[in-house]
Amino acid sequence: MMEWIKNHRNMALAALGVLLVLLPVVVHSSYLLGILIRILLYTMLAGSLNMINGYSGQMNLGHAGLYCIGSYTAGILAVKYQVGFLPLLFISGFVTALFGFLVSLPTIKLAGVYLAIVTIGFSEITRLVALNWTGLTGGPMGIKGIPRPEIFGLRLSEPVHFYYLALVLAVLVLFMMRRVVSSRIGRAWIAIREDQVAASFLGVNTRRFKSLNFSFGAFIAGVAGCFAAYYYQFISSDMFSMDEGFNILAMVIIGGQGTLIGPVAGSLVVNTITEVFRFAADYRMVMYAVLIIVMMWFRPQGLVGASNSVFAVKRTKKNGKKAERSGT
Repeated sequence: MMEWIKNHRNMALAALGVLLVLLPVVVHSSYLLGILIRILLYTMLAGSLNMINGYSGQMNLGHAGLYCIGSYTAGILAVKYQVGFLPLLFISGFVTALFGFLVSLPTIKLAGVYLAIVTIGFSEITRLVALNWTGLTGGPMGIKGIPRPEIFGLRLSEPVHFYYLALVLAVLVLFMMRRVVSSRIGRAWIAIREDQVAASFLGVNTRRFKSLNFSFGAFIAGVAGCFAAYYYQFISSDMFSMDEGFNILAMVIIGGQGTLIGPVAGSLVVNTITEVFRFAADYRMVMYAVLIIVMMWFRPQGLVGASNSVFAVKRTKKNGKKAERSGT
């Protein structure tokens, strides 16, 4: 199937596009549309984290904090100052990117577990500020009554409206990420991921490009947070806990880091598992952990990564032994 898709890429993309556009014609259930909307939302969130972890090799475990900033920016400005949806998409993205940039400055020289600990601390600080700054964020009560978005005079209120809005945003985000990754900036990120010392010797300004990478991923997280605020019409600090951060990270790992389609596959798998095993919601994180362990053993590069998993290595060895036997 993968070989056919590679050989008929345009045809496969056209078929997928038609399927996604016509899906609400077949699916009339608000429940199923809600699942599809969440899959598209987490596609953006997982894709934004993948830009940081997968393409520059930085270890960000506090992505829920950036998601929180984008959501609260949209909620506060929409409820208190009646700012429109389209301007808030950019405002939320840029405000979150600014915080991402500020977080990246003191952590430029950190890597691995040290950077991960700092990002976790940032996420928890952000959540606690949202929980306790009652005058601005509503405190434990959160922000309620976020209005339905209006786009060029059209008020979005039905699930099908939000499905198409999420689809358009997800496609635009994927297109933007593809263009950036294919550019000189994206190649610099990949060089830093592969070998930061070698990249610096080749003239790559690692400090600047790592900060730019963190800001770009934060911008996309802010856009996703803005959409989430309007979709749920309510936000509170408990929506951005560490569990949410690890949930997004699980999607990236399962789908495949450093691949554009990986977050899509990860979001699809994790959200499907969440709905199928909703009766065992208390054990959701246990199931994610088991799935990640299995993935790390059998396919460490993720579902859509390169074909160098344990099984592939075993098959290669077997084929090599057979060739040696036939040769002798």
